[in-house]
Amino acid sequence: MRAVTVPVPGGPRALIVSEVPEPVPGPREVVIDVAAAGVNRADVAQREGRYPSPAGAPDWPGLEVSGTVVALGSEVVDTTLGDYVVALLSGGGYADRVAVDEGLLLPYVKGLDLVEAAGLPEALATVWSNVFMSAGLQAGETLLVHGGTSGVGSIAIQLGKAFGATVYATAGTPDKVEFCEQLGADRGIDYKREDFVEVVRDLTDGRGVDVVLELVGGDYLARDVEALAVGGRIMVIATQQGTESTIDVGALMGKRGRIWGTTLRARPLEERRAIMAAVREEVWPLVAAGTVRPVLDSVYPLEFAATAHERMESGKHSGKIVLAVR
Repeated sequence: MRAVTVPVPGGPRALIVSEVPEPVPGPREVVIDVAAAGVNRADVAQREGRYPSPAGAPDWPGLEVSGTVVALGSEVVDTTLGDYVVALLSGGGYADRVAVDEGLLLPYVKGLDLVEAAGLPEALATVWSNVFMSAGLQAGETLLVHGGTSGVGSIAIQLGKAFGATVYATAGTPDKVEFCEQLGADRGIDYKREDFVEVVRDLTDGRGVDVVLELVGGDYLARDVEALAVGGRIMVIATQQGTESTIDVGALMGKRGRIWGTTLRARPLEERRAIMAAVREEVWPLVAAGTVRPVLDSVYPLEFAATAHERMESGKHSGKIVLAVR
């Protein structure tokens, strides 16, 4: 079968379509004939040699797919051949087929295009596990989303609003600010023209925000502490502008604030199963109802994975970038 591999780490053109063996399912795994695969920042880091697949996962990128079940392991109980599904992966999604644990599947819902659906599992699992399971965002609280036009950001805005929070989102152009507000953000913040700390203070009458979803890293972390309300929580899930930051620990202590750093793909399988079970119960009905929807920026054939990565690295995208495999 085809897979987009990385023989030598490097820029987007390091992605090469190769022939690799087809996967064989383990006892609790299914094999999916991939319709489409979502593109994520983690894939870029893996291509550059900074974020290798965990042990047991394929060496090539791809953290989420949609498609059709074509093989079953001996202990699979809730899935049948021919089922349409979406899946959260530890790697290997940029391929014709992939094997995945049954507990990491979500069932297809009517009205959801399979290509669109490929952009959901990673973002839903990331937002739900961080913003809701860990940070405990509640109705009536405030959520600040950095990178509101990213795949994760666009889902965070929608879920925050769906569960009764006030949502602010940062973006880098007036068009992207408008995009965030069209998704439901109460206020988009143009970080190139506005100081998000000052804007948040004005919007909250000086109180600050309860939860920050941090995708930028670097100097943003210190400013997040400034923007935080008493008892606030900062969830760090990416560090696009660097992994080092200096914060005012005294200010964090005075606010009784918390900073949590997390990743998803490296968590034990049981934790990822639990996250997907929660997504299946709490979030998937909102997708089925159309309350939460995938937001596509662009779709590229599998052979154009390098172009998809160039699009992501340009920062011009709004929403999810997806590779159409079938």
